[in-house]
Amino acid sequence: MSCESPSGALKAVLLKVAGKEKEKEKQFLEVWYQNRKVKSIDLTALDKHGSVYDDDQFGCLAWSHSETHLMYVAEKKRPKAESFFQTKAPELDGSADEELECPKKTDAPIKGEQFVYYEDWGETLSTRSVPVLCVLDIEGSSISVLEGVPKHVSPGQAFWSPDDTGVVFVGWWHEPFRLGLRHCTNRRSALFYVDLTGGKCELLSEDTGALWSPRLSPDCCHIAYLENRVLGPHQQCSRLRMYNWRTKQTCTVLEAVPRQVWGAFPGIYCSTLPRLCWAADSRRLVLDTSQRSQQDVFVVDTQTGSTTSLTADAPQGSWSVLTIDRDLLVAQFSTPSCPATLQVAVLPGVGQEAQIKWICLQNAPPVPGISWGIRTLKPPPEQENPQYEGLDFDAILLRPTEGPTVQKPPLVVMPHGGPHTVFSAGWMLYPATLCRLGFAVLLVNYRGSLGFGQDSVNSLPGNVGTQDVQDVQLCVEQVLQEEQLDASRVALVGGSHGGFLACHLIGQFPDTYRACVVRNPVVNIASMLTITDIPDWCLTEMGVPYVPNNLPDPAHLTVMLQKSPMSYINQVRTPVLLLLGEDDKRVPPVQGLEYYRALKARGVPTRLLWYPKNNHALAGVEAEADGFMNIVLWLLQHLQG
Repeated sequence: MSCESPSGALKAVLLKVAGKEKEKEKQFLEVWYQNRKVKSIDLTALDKHGSVYDDDQFGCLAWSHSETHLMYVAEKKRPKAESFFQTKAPELDGSADEELECPKKTDAPIKGEQFVYYEDWGETLSTRSVPVLCVLDIEGSSISVLEGVPKHVSPGQAFWSPDDTGVVFVGWWHEPFRLGLRHCTNRRSALFYVDLTGGKCELLSEDTGALWSPRLSPDCCHIAYLENRVLGPHQQCSRLRMYNWRTKQTCTVLEAVPRQVWGAFPGIYCSTLPRLCWAADSRRLVLDTSQRSQQDVFVVDTQTGSTTSLTADAPQGSWSVLTIDRDLLVAQFSTPSCPATLQVAVLPGVGQEAQIKWICLQNAPPVPGISWGIRTLKPPPEQENPQYEGLDFDAILLRPTEGPTVQKPPLVVMPHGGPHTVFSAGWMLYPATLCRLGFAVLLVNYRGSLGFGQDSVNSLPGNVGTQDVQDVQLCVEQVLQEEQLDASRVALVGGSHGGFLACHLIGQFPDTYRACVVRNPVVNIASMLTITDIPDWCLTEMGVPYVPNNLPDPAHLTVMLQKSPMSYINQVRTPVLLLLGEDDKRVPPVQGLEYYRALKARGVPTRLLWYPKNNHALAGVEAEADGFMNIVLWLLQHLQG
């Protein structure tokens, strides 16, 4: 993790060095001037806190405007603990009685605290429990842990106030207990300000929403941030809000969009705002967002609330903002057949943004042998959602244009996870590689996906296992009718909720699919409820509000099982390959084991791959490499002509 000072003259770099054998990890903060290291501070030796957070959920590394201090987030220092039966040898220069009369050291180990349970923030954040804001005095090489943060919130995403007299941060509620935070933009949180002179904490935003990604304008007058409703779907169409530092007033710049309309601003669907997103005029900001099955870049005028697409005249694909600095805009662009290329442009003045000219800094040719397109589908009348009629959805189809299967290739169907995420028409390694190996690949953005309006998101809770399954099957059947594909060789590949759908499909439509691969799938919502880091997901997607102090209702558990793939296990005949991460907190591996044992008991061909030290994403180098090879071999084995 690193950051430049406001003037650009200095750079701070956080380094973590693994300790030998039982030694704990060492942490250093280095300060660089141009190409010369001018300061190295051993944070571990100062012993003021635990591990420094380098994640993008809580973590930050921020210079003060005076460039004399650095702020970051770290784990609160825990008291030393030891067994009730720990004994120490008496001091050689004193008696046991004298030792008993000595005052206790402040850092003396506490007996009985050795096995106290500390809550964590779930998937990928299992080492995050109690974050604290820390300020490093560069000149004096001293650290202070900030006081004044409310006890009921966990701070993160912090930055210095305009005059360096305080700190602004996001505080997430952790009472009555912590829920998983990764990919969950619906957790109750608010914007706070702590005055460093008096330690007083002030609430800057409403405290009934879920906000994140605060960004201070260059003139230090405005703070823009994203906001969602608390609980409900984990990902939603967000509001863009802005706090005025001078007037202390908050306004809504952009509301959530109920329905996506062709040619209009689609709404905000992004996990974060770029760290640098403001234009030099401190009036406009840039962001990228899903627009159905594409991702585009928009500029937002915070004074008028107007939006302009900066990629309207660009080729079809996926655009992402990397940064903007004094109106020099840097982005990346990719398609399903072309890896990301670096694009730059100068942001035109207010009202002239549509005239932007992008310059490609790399001429990366498309990967040969892949064609792709986006198709829109509408469910038949009997599958319409009566509360949200008229919704449609998309799918992206990749086809091989070279090789022996080019005339009638087998089809691999990939529904996305979430369920409230989306496949954008950008570069994705797995689909592209499968296509090069001779498979057509169908990426389905069923109703409930992001980028189609908040109504589409809201249509799915209460209808998982039916609406999303029907959308995928409708798409498969239509593509098989309209395209030259081998309908006798169709497979499913899905992870998480995509695995949930894959397992549903081989149970509800066993004659369609010849092979199935699932990564950390949800197979039984009822048995997942009490072991996942996101129990609210189990109830929300079933259509029931989540209340932390409610006990599981037998009727709800019955419905959860009915909406789960396990309820169709007796119809499954398709060979299944399962890939499970041992350390998955989101969909614990016992879910996959439950499905594996049920398949084995029914004589269905199945194979299970178990990856130690891997979580929900299975993103470890060994796991990803081994997993992909096994996926390909499984598909080749069961989709032979």
